[in-house]
Amino acid sequence: MYKAYGSRGSRVSRVLWMLEELAEPYEFVEVGLRSAEAHALNPSGKLPVLADGDFTLTDSAAICIYLGDKHAEKGLGANPGLRGRAEMDSWMHFAQSELEAPLWNKLRHRFILPRQLRVDVGPAVAYDFANEIATLDKRLAGKEFALGDRFSAVDVILGDIGGWARGGKIPIASERVNDYLDRMLARPARGRAQANGGSF
Repeated sequence: MYKAYGSRGSRVSRVLWMLEELAEPYEFVEVGLRSAEAHALNPSGKLPVLADGDFTLTDSAAICIYLGDKHAEKGLGANPGLRGRAEMDSWMHFAQSELEAPLWNKLRHRFILPRQLRVDVGPAVAYDFANEIATLDKRLAGKEFALGDRFSAVDVILGDIGGWARGGKIPIASERVNDYLDRMLARPARGRAQANGGSF
């Protein structure tokens, strides 16, 4: 059985969602960010962490990719071949490095950084996030899901980021993106993951 370590309202929500989509048994272990327990799992003290027997893996996107590859028969991983892997990698890098980065920057300056280092990044965050939503709008054109006609680990990450943005009341000025997020966030597996500790 997998063990997913994280704190409620954190990126562990993505890991639990992915596990629910795969219908794989798991245990959610609540651990505080940068706690002694977290540092024992990951030198940075950051979460989530997935334990698969004696193998541990950090970073929510890497975990979702790993689970999709390990359970490839369930169809949530990359499309076949080198180009399929490159396509998934491209989406995952975009999701975390571009789409999520402004949201994370805002969160850091609101809650995480020492008070003396916090500044008002609101206008810059809104500008950057709007630009990335415009990019996402174009990338989703003609597609039901990120990889085309099937749900995958990419949709877990994008959907979770969208849920985070909506929870923070950050505008998403794209009908296509909002329709996509409505569909992703309404998936039953996400509801089960939230009930098990993955809620914002």
